[in-house]
Amino acid sequence: MTDWNSQTCRDLLARRLRLLRTARGWSQEVLAELSGVHRNYVGHLERAEINAGLDNLEKIAQAFDMPVHALLDFHDLSGFAGLLKIEDGASPYLPAFA
Repeated sequence: MTDWNSQTCRDLLARRLRLLRTARGWSQEVLAELSGVHRNYVGHLERAEINAGLDNLEKIAQAFDMPVHALLDFHDLSGFAGLLKIEDGASPYLPAFA
């Protein structure tokens, strides 16, 4: 279970974005291109250096083909055994685990 008291929403979003992106085998540049944001913006978000704007979160969620609320679902961030690429038929919202 995620320790909500020790991590900010910014930290949780950073982890979520990186996990979703790497699960798809995308670079930061690919995510930036698909979402229409600058690649530096993606890097800043993944390092929890900046706050995310709602308009940009919407663009990023669309790139992942998910609603914004699924992008902000931080409940699946604990207990990672390993991250695999998403296979056909797997949930588009959650990374696959070993």
